[in-house]
Amino acid sequence: MSETDDKCLETFPQWLKNLATDATDMADAVGDEATPDAVKRYSAAGLNYLFKSLDLIPDGIEDLGFLDDAFVLRVASKLAVKEASDAEAKAPRVARMAKDAALIEELLGDDYPRLEAYVEKLKGGAARGRTVDDIIGDETIRREFLNEVRGWATSYEPPSFGKDEKNLVKLKSFLSAKLP
Repeated sequence: MSETDDKCLETFPQWLKNLATDATDMADAVGDEATPDAVKRYSAAGLNYLFKSLDLIPDGIEDLGFLDDAFVLRVASKLAVKEASDAEAKAPRVARMAKDAALIEELLGDDYPRLEAYVEKLKGGAARGRTVDDIIGDETIRREFLNEVRGWATSYEPPSFGKDEKNLVKLKSFLSAKLP
């Protein structure tokens, strides 16, 4: 097993455990007036993806589906920090997740740019009838969205992720097949 695989198998269960907190941290950034616009947009896009994913995760692959969500939140954070020079100071919890994207890049190798391009396009997407522009631009929609994120976070139960190299192979295959 490679050093990267070892790091992933140690780290990913923690990401699954912290997914609700990560989502809440991003929601807080979306709701905070002091947050740079790029951070709000990428955070809203990542969270919108989470809700779209919740509607599509089939039974039996919750670990892969939620890990995919954790990846998207981290890549969205990385893109936000890259775009907003003051992101680290004004949205430190989002910036913390951005640093985790390096492990994702290490794991995915040549597929990582596809994931990053996919996450970049999420700013133009929608889930559950809400676009990122709706969330950012309409206070009522934003408040409802943030309440929905927080409500989901309180009911989230992290799935198990076995520390078996086969799970990394399945994860990479899942992402490779899913990415455009």
